[in-house]
Amino acid sequence: MKKGVTITVLIFIAIVFFGALYYLYAKNQESPIVFETDKAEIKTIVKNTIATGNIVPDEEVLIKPNISGIIEKVYIKAGDKIKAGDLIAKIKVVANVSNLSNSQNQVQTTKINLDNQEKLFQRQKTLFDKGVISANDFDAAQLAYKQAKQNYAASKQGFDIVKTGTSSGLGNYANTLIRSTVNGMVLDVPVKVGNQVIESNNFNEGTTIASVADVGRMIFVGKIDESEVGKIKEKLPIEISVGAIENKKFDAVLQYIAPKGKVENGAIQFEIKASMPIKDNTFIRAGLSANASIILEKAEKVLALKEALVQFDPKTQKPFVEVETGVKKFERRNIVLGVSDGIYVEIKSGVKTSDKIKVWNQGLKKEDPKP
Repeated sequence: MKKGVTITVLIFIAIVFFGALYYLYAKNQESPIVFETDKAEIKTIVKNTIATGNIVPDEEVLIKPNISGIIEKVYIKAGDKIKAGDLIAKIKVVANVSNLSNSQNQVQTTKINLDNQEKLFQRQKTLFDKGVISANDFDAAQLAYKQAKQNYAASKQGFDIVKTGTSSGLGNYANTLIRSTVNGMVLDVPVKVGNQVIESNNFNEGTTIASVADVGRMIFVGKIDESEVGKIKEKLPIEISVGAIENKKFDAVLQYIAPKGKVENGAIQFEIKASMPIKDNTFIRAGLSANASIILEKAEKVLALKEALVQFDPKTQKPFVEVETGVKKFERRNIVLGVSDGIYVEIKSGVKTSDKIKVWNQGLKKEDPKP
């Protein structure tokens, strides 16, 4: 029995021994880990933040009537280019019964006064011709007669204006003819023939007959989140991308940042505006959606490195990279960083374009086994 136990122990020791030998042999056959390397390159790095919005005219003028009535004729359509003074529409006046009655009574009153002054004038003229009255008395009668004629003519003209909106002698000043007050392009004509319009006064802003704007002076109006508004300031350069115009960007300058934010969908948004001069013949339609890339920092043609290659000392938090000095050998080099766009970072000192930098956290590969 002792002999059997001894044999078992020897067999177990032999198995362990040969197992260890096999493990060491297999371990020796494994390929060593080789780190990939990358190099710094010359790039232009732009640090920016994005705002969404629309392209709108810098100044949009709403043409409103100064008399109420019904649209009798429209002379323009959206897209037409017009000048100040050009005819836009004609209004047919719907007379107010109360005003019409008052004006009619005024005409009758001034007519009665005119007839009376005419009789007095003729009587005084006869007496003056006979030498009965002085020239001063005759002149006074003549003046009163002329004033009565003027009052009668004015009351008739007022009656015509109340009734029809215009009168003979007014020409281009007629209230029924609506004209443009500015040069530009007609963006919208929200009324049609037969629509009733209300005059613009102290109690009502009036009905818009047309909106006119200079489409050569467009601006970007957008919103930016409260987390980004602290990074921007006025007069920063902006690149505008218009969704409807592919492969083209427009330069702009940030002109306005709202001092007060508004809650939209649970987040605080601040309005921004940017002037957008159009230097070529590109036609940008008002209301097009656009994205604004607000340039916070920009470094032109500098030495740049992928941020993934940069390491930070756990104690000092200073950046460094590992540069290859030989086969599977790397040395640590401290670097000074500059502008970053989140993918590439500017390297102010520490490495050159010829240095092979260790990819320490990605792209590990095993060396191909030798045949």
